[in-house]
Amino acid sequence: MVTTAPIARPGILSIEAYVPGESKAAGNIKPAKLSSNETPLGPSPRAIAAFQSAAAELERYPDGQATLLRNAIARRYGLDVARIVCGSGSDELLGLLARGYLGPGDEAIYTEHGFLVYRIAILTNGATPVVAPERGLKTDVDAILSRVTERTRVVFMANPNNPTGTYIPIEDVRRLRAGLRDDILLVLDAAYAEYVSRNDYEAGLELVATTSNTVMTRTFSKIHGLAALRVGWAYCPANVADVLNRIRGPFNLSAPAIAAGAAAIDDVQHMERAKSHNDKWLPWVVGELERLGLEVTPSVANFVLFHFKDGSDKSAAAADDYLKSQGIILRKVGAYGFPNALRMTIGSEDDNKRTIAALAQYLKGVA
Repeated sequence: MVTTAPIARPGILSIEAYVPGESKAAGNIKPAKLSSNETPLGPSPRAIAAFQSAAAELERYPDGQATLLRNAIARRYGLDVARIVCGSGSDELLGLLARGYLGPGDEAIYTEHGFLVYRIAILTNGATPVVAPERGLKTDVDAILSRVTERTRVVFMANPNNPTGTYIPIEDVRRLRAGLRDDILLVLDAAYAEYVSRNDYEAGLELVATTSNTVMTRTFSKIHGLAALRVGWAYCPANVADVLNRIRGPFNLSAPAIAAGAAAIDDVQHMERAKSHNDKWLPWVVGELERLGLEVTPSVANFVLFHFKDGSDKSAAAADDYLKSQGIILRKVGAYGFPNALRMTIGSEDDNKRTIAALAQYLKGVA
């Protein structure tokens, strides 16, 4: 008798599982974890209090509409609450968008150094990923438009992008939208929008409000410091919100996550402190890395991508090994097409200085 195991759908085994940034250091060294773009200020004290208060009713199902959170988001940004959909991190929402609009025979486009979750979401739903090259490590609108075919259904674009930290101005985003067919959904992933201080940048709210085929996703994992709770949201045209609400889990956010998220977005002062910290330390880190002779990709987010010289005996892999031996954890980005680069989150003052000092030791050959 011949027995076989269950067989996964075509394309599933072509997916390379997402590998998050490391979080533990060897030995008993207290780690400086700068691998996942988390805020060094942590969450708002009001969010922590709301989370703790929610623990008194853990036997109750959460509000399946996340009403408290959606109302807080709508109030903060002046949005139509009916067009806000919340999810378990923006990752879930990106997956739901792919599930709602992609299937076998369809294509979806993302850029060559784009967030790895896009490819996973596309393949999971049996569609074909199409990669558009970037120009100067930035999204190239013309390259995306040149790869549109009759099978294109979705374009995923992170702005700012991860892991490069680069962005394109809103005028270029509008040009992209105008160049796409009306039946192509443009998904603007604005996970790092709160950190950007550029006059020509917009996260995409106006574009969503004025078109029927654009979605913007956001997260509470970065500037709001709620990565452990997995809270994200999308602002959508009414028809897209309807699709997402039909296919999402009925209780896809926990009650503590809803309560903490609502409190976090109401605490504008805490968010401003986190941005001010980043505004101070991002240029300092960039300057110090450049003084060490490392090439740094210009970033508008809360992290930097820096590159080691090809052919040198000082490589990203060796530097990463040394840093980990010192309890410093950065992000290897070979999977994003940067085998000789590392990504560093802007951390606390102590962690930033500790990392730069360790890199200096390594590059001087003292290590």
